[in-house]
Amino acid sequence: MSSPLDRLDQIISDVVAPAAHEVDRAGAFPAASIDALRAAGLLGLVSAAEVGGAGEGPRAAVAVVERLARACASTAMVTCMHYAGAAVIERFGAEPVRRDVARGEHLSTLAFSEAGSRSHFWAPLGTARVEADGVHLDAAKSWVTSAGHATAYVWSSGAVGAAGGSTIWLVPRGAKGLRVAGAFDGLGLRGNDSSPVTAEDVVIPEANRLHDDGAGLKVMLEVVLPLFAAMSAGCSVGIMERALGGTVAHVAGTRLQHLDTSLAELPTIRAYVARMKIAVDQARLLLDDTVAAMESGRADAMLRVLECKAAAGESATVVTDLAMRVCGGAAFRREAGVERAFRDARAATVMAPTTDQLYDFIGKALCGLPVF
Repeated sequence: MSSPLDRLDQIISDVVAPAAHEVDRAGAFPAASIDALRAAGLLGLVSAAEVGGAGEGPRAAVAVVERLARACASTAMVTCMHYAGAAVIERFGAEPVRRDVARGEHLSTLAFSEAGSRSHFWAPLGTARVEADGVHLDAAKSWVTSAGHATAYVWSSGAVGAAGGSTIWLVPRGAKGLRVAGAFDGLGLRGNDSSPVTAEDVVIPEANRLHDDGAGLKVMLEVVLPLFAAMSAGCSVGIMERALGGTVAHVAGTRLQHLDTSLAELPTIRAYVARMKIAVDQARLLLDDTVAAMESGRADAMLRVLECKAAAGESATVVTDLAMRVCGGAAFRREAGVERAFRDARAATVMAPTTDQLYDFIGKALCGLPVF
């Protein structure tokens, strides 16, 4: 039996890659690419087979995001956030919503980070209170990917009745009182439709609570963080692969006519390319080991999860910087695609949990201190 993954490369070559330049130039949501992924069953990748999904795990999700990122990192990030939200819905959501996700009729995303606690995604300041007509939500979410296109947000708030803690809800994008700040006009990932979202007395049914009140942190750490961190690392690896491929093609195909040599014949250039390749392979090997640790439940799985996002995000900034240096003035032309990789790569280091936070978490884990 064929898998949705079997159609991915064709979708990338036919739809995602041809649209990537315009998605970046215009800051446009990659609607055609998402529609193609939907038609192929790839939006239901992490949904269970029993509800009509592909029933795949983190390895397949990481592979999809990485391969998309080689062509269009904006499409990759929209897909990454969809899978992160879909994993929560699959684990805790009602069956009708799970079936909608499996059929590709529900585009998901996360709404965790808030203006008041910024990238400390585990500490929502938004509130939830139960009244006769339902649950009333108030919050100022700082960045929500696919903010204007998602079907619903997997949304965090402070707990309703528990002493401390947080709670996660499913909030329809069209709910009265929700306000998306506006179109995203950023440095990189320009098509991911990432915007602040404000909730002002938004009322949802209490049935939209996705787990026990106050248990949000457990869901974030056990369901969301491992999958999101691995997919984020996959996105970074994909961006690096694009930068490396573009650089090799440039130096092999560009000649110094007065010397009758190619750029690739210069030892300095070859050394830079070698450094890029080593960094890409190191990040990929760590990511592969992380996924293996997640699948087998290894004791060091969470440490690997923290390491892989930090390492891949940091390596992507180094590799794309080298790509700009090696390709020189040609890299500054948008049509070459190298400067797009350079810009897109920067997002991973500041996307929660940020690289600096991850270093702190890793250090705490190694020193036997509580991570959170």
